[in-house]
Amino acid sequence: MHMNVGQERRYVNNTSESASVTTGVLGGSLDVVKSGQVPSPLSLTPESAAGCTGYIESANLGGGSEAAVAIACEAVVTGRHSHRVTVGYYGEGSREIWVECFDIRSSDYGLSRIGAFKARGAFHAIERLKQDPSFIKSGGMEKGVVGFSAGNHAQALALASEESDIPAYIVMSDMTRPNKIAATNGYGANVIVCPRFERETTTAKIVADKGARLVPPFNHPDIILGQATAGLELQEQADNLDAINAPCSGTALSCEETSIRVFGAEPEFEGADDCRRGFLTSVRVTSVNTNTIANGLIGVVGEIPWSVIYERKLVDGMFAVSEKQILEPTRLILERLKMVVEPAAAVSLAVALYNEEFRQMVEKEASEKGWDLGLILSGNVSTDGLAKLFW
Repeated sequence: MHMNVGQERRYVNNTSESASVTTGVLGGSLDVVKSGQVPSPLSLTPESAAGCTGYIESANLGGGSEAAVAIACEAVVTGRHSHRVTVGYYGEGSREIWVECFDIRSSDYGLSRIGAFKARGAFHAIERLKQDPSFIKSGGMEKGVVGFSAGNHAQALALASEESDIPAYIVMSDMTRPNKIAATNGYGANVIVCPRFERETTTAKIVADKGARLVPPFNHPDIILGQATAGLELQEQADNLDAINAPCSGTALSCEETSIRVFGAEPEFEGADDCRRGFLTSVRVTSVNTNTIANGLIGVVGEIPWSVIYERKLVDGMFAVSEKQILEPTRLILERLKMVVEPAAAVSLAVALYNEEFRQMVEKEASEKGWDLGLILSGNVSTDGLAKLFW
């Protein structure tokens, strides 16, 4: 699989028929949260130039033939919690990449509220707690919830709790970027900053002292099911996907009972690729100590996600990329798609662009046809953080 930049520029119209779609969260059955108007999958043709908001100039996604590329972006509101932009690539002889994003600026809708799909898991977990008689009876609505996070789950849990008038205690390490701490504070949470490797012990103390209920960032069924709705929605938006690449850190995404294959993407710096290493040795890695630029992916994969990823064989493979390989698609997304994402969000695209093992697998299995590949992007990064990455 390969993508490169050429000279020809074509565009597609970003208007499409709207269909009423219900966005929900899974908890055994489908619990409806919100519904809204979302675009049907884009019909990609090179005829029209109106309304396109970004482009990459050319691409070759398997099969060796060069193809023009266009990106049709439509920001829509999914419930109250995230915006989505669907990006399609077309070209004679080419395949397609569909990207589901949750951090896009839109003249109609502004910024998404936390800039990450982690809102799905947090809102689902909170809604489930509100339906739990033991939580209500024990005074959970007053005692609150507690979580620990490098930033995205922290903001998600803070916002979900604020929306339900539940106190939230969020434990964040002293290595967390200031913009993420400020945003979490802004959603009304009580933020406790502690040394990097003391997050879980600090969280346990809050549970004991305050009686708050732990809502972890991963390794919890309600969190996993909530996050996984991103995969469901991507399947609804993009027909005939062959595979999905998703960043991996703690949680899991599967497309069980579909023909879509799922692959995980991780940074490799200082052993940050714990799931890939576990995948190769058949033993889950339980600790990681890394300073990768993709700091949103430093968490180890928990026992429950591991059971989905490895034991049930619902993820087909894990791939890792270098720091430099992560920076390049971060820049590409910023400069060509006009989207601001953190490095952790660009890891799945980095695998598609630069991981030779992944590319060779696609070439071998798909031959000249290539693959239609889905990517899930999100991210929170400050201007200072971007400056440190590129200047």
